[in-house]
Amino acid sequence: MNPNFIIFSAGMLLLVLFGWYFATESERIKRMLGTIITVCVIALALHAAYPPFDKKDAAGNIVENGKIQLGLDLKGGTSFLIRLIAEPDEKGVKREITKTMVEQAVEVIRKRVDTMGTSEPIITPSGTDRILVQIPGLSKEKLDDTRAQLQKVAKLEFRMVHPNSSEILAGNASPDPSYHVETYKDERDGKPFEEQLLVKKKADLPGSMVTGAHAYFDKNGWGVSLQFNSAGSELFGQLTQANVGKRFAIMLDGVVQSAPVIRDAIWGGGATISGSFKEAQARQLASVLENPLATPVKVEDERSASSSLGADAINSGLQAGYLAIGLTIFCVLAYYRFSGVLANLALLVNVVVLFGAMGMFGTVLTLPGIAGVILTLGMAIDANVLIYERIREELAEGKSIKAGVTAGFEKAFTAIFDANVTTLITSVILFWKATGPVKGFAVTLTMGIVASLFTALIVTRNLFEWALTTGILKKVKMSSLISATNFDFLGKRKIAIGVSLSVIAASFAIMAIRGDKLLGVDFKGGDRLVLVADGPKPDSNEVRSAINELKLGETVVQIEKSKDREYLTVRSPEHTAETILHRINEKFPQAAYKQDQLEHVGSLIGSELLTNSVTALVLGMVGILIYVTIRFEFSFALGALVALLHDVIITVGAFALFHRELSLIIVGAVLTIAGYSVNDTIVVFDRIREGIHNGRRGSILEIMNLSVNEMLSRTILTGGVTLLTTVGLYFFGGPVLNDFAFAILVGVLVGTYSSVFIAAPVVLWWSGRGGKRSLQAEVQRTAQATAV
Repeated sequence: MNPNFIIFSAGMLLLVLFGWYFATESERIKRMLGTIITVCVIALALHAAYPPFDKKDAAGNIVENGKIQLGLDLKGGTSFLIRLIAEPDEKGVKREITKTMVEQAVEVIRKRVDTMGTSEPIITPSGTDRILVQIPGLSKEKLDDTRAQLQKVAKLEFRMVHPNSSEILAGNASPDPSYHVETYKDERDGKPFEEQLLVKKKADLPGSMVTGAHAYFDKNGWGVSLQFNSAGSELFGQLTQANVGKRFAIMLDGVVQSAPVIRDAIWGGGATISGSFKEAQARQLASVLENPLATPVKVEDERSASSSLGADAINSGLQAGYLAIGLTIFCVLAYYRFSGVLANLALLVNVVVLFGAMGMFGTVLTLPGIAGVILTLGMAIDANVLIYERIREELAEGKSIKAGVTAGFEKAFTAIFDANVTTLITSVILFWKATGPVKGFAVTLTMGIVASLFTALIVTRNLFEWALTTGILKKVKMSSLISATNFDFLGKRKIAIGVSLSVIAASFAIMAIRGDKLLGVDFKGGDRLVLVADGPKPDSNEVRSAINELKLGETVVQIEKSKDREYLTVRSPEHTAETILHRINEKFPQAAYKQDQLEHVGSLIGSELLTNSVTALVLGMVGILIYVTIRFEFSFALGALVALLHDVIITVGAFALFHRELSLIIVGAVLTIAGYSVNDTIVVFDRIREGIHNGRRGSILEIMNLSVNEMLSRTILTGGVTLLTTVGLYFFGGPVLNDFAFAILVGVLVGTYSSVFIAAPVVLWWSGRGGKRSLQAEVQRTAQATAV
């Protein structure tokens, strides 16, 4: 049976079970359905993800392909981003780069790459006029040749086939020195066909005279129509008139693509090529005749990494992951006791579901993707913390264990749902606007959010239900980090806002002082060269002096360390990396430096990436503003947005202060911070909203202060768990993930602060201005209803 049909059927069955689960009122049926759903999802995930990665034998040969493919930054290889450049035609009008041209160019490049003998290349359109080419395992020796092949203008030609080609090749006629032998490979009746042809050495008609071509279908079957410019029309007419009944070869890059027979003299600038074509053959020939690579192409972005660098990145990522999981499991167990055991079981299910989703959808795992996986672990525990703290409150009110657990899950639902949806908004927008490895981070983060919702709201609850039903859980014991507090947070709002404004002003000042030095090569263009030494290493100042002697412009030399290796990183102007590498090896031969990674980003694409990043951030803010306004009201949305801007500005300011550079992966970190900031803020807002709807007495200031105090323990716990998972990335994630983790660490600390001291005061301030549904009016309405 078709495995895709099995997966589809399983998916439909799960949808039915989910619907039944949420619709039934019977606790017994809900418990049974929850168990069935959990078992089915785990089984489906294991099937989709096993084996997760390629299995190799002792010789290093792949014996079983893994379900999750590794990105080039993990397995080594080179990525090229190629742009087709529009040039004017004979009338001076620029040839528009169309979607069809890009797709045709993909096929031409695919053929070129296939001739290089590379394994599993990825060649796909990117945007309106670009093509992404990813070639794993490309050695340094082949890099220059590959780059040249990719940028080479395609050469389309029409050459006559010798009328006595068969006789000459059979040795029955004298050879003609103006012709040479070419092999024509085709398909006839579904079988490969190969023919030797004697083709003229010199082109009879250049392909540059073709202005258009397309496949067509009529009563005679599939064919190809082509058009020539004025000069080509005259030349093609003369050629066909003189060679009726003879064959001519259509050649691209010296390879015969087709060899039709000239039936009649063709004048008028148009021609048709007919024969026993299938649709695919006709379209392929039309693609060749369009000659999409007749226009120059340019490599705008080039990134390469060695397999050793990838292995080091994997080891660093795994170590960070193990540390994050270990710390999280230990802290949850220590704090929540038996409930922590259930949370950790749900966390294990979360990991299985996440990797299953990655395997099912063919996700490419990148180094930032590993960061996304680790980060979702903290977010998964966050939901359980919300539930457990709610259960604690319900039990403190004197409810039974059964009633307390049920109420805890029900009351935590809205906060968990709203908080995760706001984070999901940022991850979806990041996926939409991101490129390269950052897209992998967005994918894993999105899948992680969905998996977290599933495990928190179904798996954890079902485990509790079974523990209560079987009598295993008779008493809920939890540690208490912070007892009930009554701190006047909002009373300190003026001091807090004053401090924040000062820090924001300082951040802007530091960013202005650093200027474009704050931007990495991803955004301003240039080269980034990463070297590793096999011998005694020179001091970084010596390397800097040697490079400065070349007078290439502004360069940055840094030493970056992972757990096992030390890297020399040089950032320099465009197309200077090769010169710098030659200079370093010439000056310090004893170090025996080898290239481990090279990134070349053109200034044009760098500015586009910067624009896209800013656009992603703005769209994320707009999406969050709309969602929070719908779920709460505008004053809450404004508070969340101000807190978000506060966190982002201070985080970027911290980067500037510590002389770090903004890169594509940091855009992912900043958007994650935005999602986390709103996540934390939403939880506080949810408690304020609940107090209003329940008719809690007191002034607006008192209600908000009480709500913030009630959520203080949860805020510190969830922030602490997320920090624990990020600390592993910071210390063991290697040079790339170190910057990412630094941004998350700063963002989590600042975000926890802003949820209390920035977001809530903004809501309070805006509510005093009135409006159709102001918070003050809502409080008054609720108070009046309660009094009646």
